[in-house]
Amino acid sequence: MKEPNDDKLRGLLRRAIPPVEDTQLKSDLWPEMLRRLDGRTTRVPWFDWALVGLLAVLFFLFPEVIPVLLYHL
Repeated sequence: MKEPNDDKLRGLLRRAIPPVEDTQLKSDLWPEMLRRLDGRTTRVPWFDWALVGLLAVLFFLFPEVIPVLLYHL
């Protein structure tokens, strides 16, 4: 059973959201996507390198920490 306000709500939504006229793509998007992916570089912040260095020193000085860390991962 329909609610009495459904038709009114449907009409309000149709007036609020106009129909899309042109749905065809102007060009192929895949070559542009490949260009964007090729142009992207991965940047690693300095504090990530500092953490890696700190872990390397920690593993070198205290090798018994390695199984403990692997257990918690």
